[in-house]
Amino acid sequence: MAEYDAEVVVVGGGPTGLFLACELGLAGVDTVVLERDLDRGRQTKALNLQPRSAEVLQWRGLLDAMGESMYPPLPGGHYAGLLLDYSVLDTRFPYQIGIVQADVERALEAALARHGVEVRRGHTLVGLESGLDAADDRVTAVVAAEGGEYRCTARYLVGSDGGRSTVRRATGVDFPGTEGRMPAVVCDITLARKPDGVAEEWALPVFDPTRPDFTFLLPLRNGVYRLVFGGEYLRDVDRDTPVTAADVQKALIDAFGPEIEVGEVRSGSRFIDAARQVSAYRTGRVFLAGDAAHIHAPLGGQGMNLGLQDAFNLGWKLAAAVQGWAAPDLLDSYHRERHPVAAAVLENTRAQGVLTWKDPDVLALRGAVGEMLAIPETNRMLSEKISGLAVRYDLGPGAGHRMPDLDLGDGTRVADLARDGRGLLLDATPGHRFASIAADWGRRVRYHATDTAHLSAAAILVRPDGYVCATGDDAERMTAALTAWFGPRAAASVPEN
Repeated sequence: MAEYDAEVVVVGGGPTGLFLACELGLAGVDTVVLERDLDRGRQTKALNLQPRSAEVLQWRGLLDAMGESMYPPLPGGHYAGLLLDYSVLDTRFPYQIGIVQADVERALEAALARHGVEVRRGHTLVGLESGLDAADDRVTAVVAAEGGEYRCTARYLVGSDGGRSTVRRATGVDFPGTEGRMPAVVCDITLARKPDGVAEEWALPVFDPTRPDFTFLLPLRNGVYRLVFGGEYLRDVDRDTPVTAADVQKALIDAFGPEIEVGEVRSGSRFIDAARQVSAYRTGRVFLAGDAAHIHAPLGGQGMNLGLQDAFNLGWKLAAAVQGWAAPDLLDSYHRERHPVAAAVLENTRAQGVLTWKDPDVLALRGAVGEMLAIPETNRMLSEKISGLAVRYDLGPGAGHRMPDLDLGDGTRVADLARDGRGLLLDATPGHRFASIAADWGRRVRYHATDTAHLSAAAILVRPDGYVCATGDDAERMTAALTAWFGPRAAASVPEN
């Protein structure tokens, strides 16, 4: 039997990579995270958790640890600056949670420490020597660190190393999409002087479609502000050009007048609204997730959330493959399920981008879209898309949707039962007759008897990532779903509840 330095290597220690490693660590998979940066740096990066991401983190008991870092919740989201009402959404989180990416990462890394997963900071992937061919039995990664280069072998490797992913380039996979049209700058700053009217509360961005440029200033904590500005005037500036205090001061004065003055530019970077997605999320034993697999404009605040949900989909499937009970095509279902989800996000961010263009015809279109969003049904439809709650996989009749966090008859909640990362069989059949079926899958599936008053079907089988994969009281169909998603029968005892 082959020996490995780890069963899974995760390249990239952002939210996607850390959450994926949490899922693997929870399942007992020997995992290593390689992160090129020695620390998180000063830039706050992403700033929000959408409702679906809040559900996902709550599903694993990770959300509470982030509580002290959260800003007051926002009652909705936005679509190109047009407000969306989340209060009508069917979720325990009918709002948007404000939290900076670094605080999400801290909570996830603390969870990793509890699972014994090592995060190797200052370790940079140089290339891949094996693992890209379907016949390979391992991945061999060449890694550079302070002591020199070394080779790290694993059964699988996941690239979650951002929009300029080294793993993606090593696979040679296509990364088609559209070129960006609207350059912008994002930075964290302090203010030496500020006039009245500068925002002092956490808020959604506001777009003025009559201006040729845009500027958004958001207060964080300890006197720090997030500043985003952009426009056609930045088109000829190279993306790697440093963001200077003079650049920031000009943008501030243009937006707020001469009374405002920048203090310190703590961090800054340039970006453009390009939209690209890899043609394949898997190459041999190598997978891509998060920004390594897809990039898009930050409109609607969907980026970190999309990556977290990639990780939630992939983690349990990799664990199943490592532990030997995965069905033959389980790993391939990652691309099949997540590629369309990201494609839809790219599509909606491109549409939002059009609505921010300074053109008389676009202004007319923006007005029409605003009128449509005043219709509750339309607003709810887009709210479900932007929040991540609308995701549905093609898993057959009565399946594919996310499982709500229901209160069950014995006082427990569904999310409480899901924290160990197993599948979940909720049985409200007469006499709870699926207990014997659940026993055949041992510790892969948690069995829970409940009553019909709390379920929409006689029985519901839920995957570890919270999506329903079978419903009803037909034993043959339930057994088929268990085999398809949880592998062959284990012939073990009923798992502990």
